[in-house]
Amino acid sequence: MQVPSRVWLREVGPRDGLQNEPPVPTAGKIELLDALSKTGLSRIEAVSFVHPKAIPQMGDAAEVWAAAAKNPHLTYSALVPNLVGARRAVEAGFTELEVVVSASDTHNRANLNRTTAESLAELEPLVEYAHGRGARCQVIVATSWGCPYEGDIPVEQTVGVARAALAAGADSLAYGDTTGMATPTRVEDLVGRTREAFPDTSLALHFHNTRGTGLANLLAALRLGVTDFDASVGGLGGCPYAPGASGNIATEEVVHMLEDMGVETGVDLDLLLDVAATAERLVGHTVPSQVLRAGPRSRTVPSPANLRPGQ
Repeated sequence: MQVPSRVWLREVGPRDGLQNEPPVPTAGKIELLDALSKTGLSRIEAVSFVHPKAIPQMGDAAEVWAAAAKNPHLTYSALVPNLVGARRAVEAGFTELEVVVSASDTHNRANLNRTTAESLAELEPLVEYAHGRGARCQVIVATSWGCPYEGDIPVEQTVGVARAALAAGADSLAYGDTTGMATPTRVEDLVGRTREAFPDTSLALHFHNTRGTGLANLLAALRLGVTDFDASVGGLGGCPYAPGASGNIATEEVVHMLEDMGVETGVDLDLLLDVAATAERLVGHTVPSQVLRAGPRSRTVPSPANLRPGQ
């Protein structure tokens, strides 16, 4: 099986992971962000600049970012829903922005209180503003494989939103499997069609593990040469406006699988497992990560003391 020798992971736990939890204190968010910054990750989605009435868990985004111990070897980004959020992010010092637009009009209304067309119409001035201040913009197309309200989303519909985003000046694309509706063949279809339509565009993928297909979907994309993926420490995550959306694929599970396959991630798994335990403590409940529970496959336990010779 031919796969890339290196992938780049963007850790989304501090944003996507915590937005679906009861509010974590600001100090806890800073603790998590700083701990993740020491694991060898190359990219971290630190916060989102959304209206606090919509996502109160992110109401302290500016304070978290101001107090974080920023690792100069990392790329930090912020999620923004609109031009107002982009201005706040740039004023806070971010030069990497992610703008979310849903392929599903119903989800876009629930998530952003506007239609998909209205979000796309604002993209051009948003990107122009960001570029004028030295920032880059990635457009994340949410509900790329399906919507909890509308069901399956046709590939042509998702690619159409991506086309409009690129026409507005987006620097790169990401597809989000917001409620874990993707399966490997669906991943192959959408990625293949996207590559045909936009062969020179950088593409990242954001999988949720709602139905247990997250790692299988990542592997399918990896075999197509995709090298940029989102993941969340501990498997935290979800969307407050997508019923049934459980956590993202767990960063430590991705690292464990890929490194064993000979695919470099640059991440120290032992340090990452420590951070996953920290995340579990901060949210106050068991996180979904199975590698956190079982440990890496190289971990052994003492032999039973009552074994007879030859057993």
